[in-house]
Amino acid sequence: MRNLFTAAVAAAALFSGPALAQSAGGLEVAQAWSRPAVAGMNGAGYMTIRNHGKAAQTLVKVESPAARKVEMHRTVTSGGVARMEPVARLAVPAGGEARLAPGGNHLMLIGLTEPLKSGQRVPVTLTFASGVELKAHLVVGTAAPGHEDHSAHHH
Repeated sequence: MRNLFTAAVAAAALFSGPALAQSAGGLEVAQAWSRPAVAGMNGAGYMTIRNHGKAAQTLVKVESPAARKVEMHRTVTSGGVARMEPVARLAVPAGGEARLAPGGNHLMLIGLTEPLKSGQRVPVTLTFASGVELKAHLVVGTAAPGHEDHSAHHH
């Protein structure tokens, strides 16, 4: 019975999802999420990438089995009009972080191979110029994990 309890606690910790951060090579991904989206369309990915190392890191590629292609983009506003531009690299300073968030830098999941449904965990692999590969999961929901969505609340 004790082994069953231990296994249940371990499984709960493994699958507790959003609060857990994935890390490799001094890099850590936290608060990774995406909004629900329809298969065949595009989705977006957001996260915070922290660099606990002493050298800057540069994100150069992102892949996911949930999309035909994943690109890094930034939102640029000019003359009151917002548009997205692809970026080839994303710097993560030593001892610092890079935030991917709505209205700023973000991932574009182009040509979704499946719908993104609330509660789902979408795997992504981040590849850095240093050769470090970091696997993470985007939690699908209406807001970042751990942050309540107040957009539907009216006061």
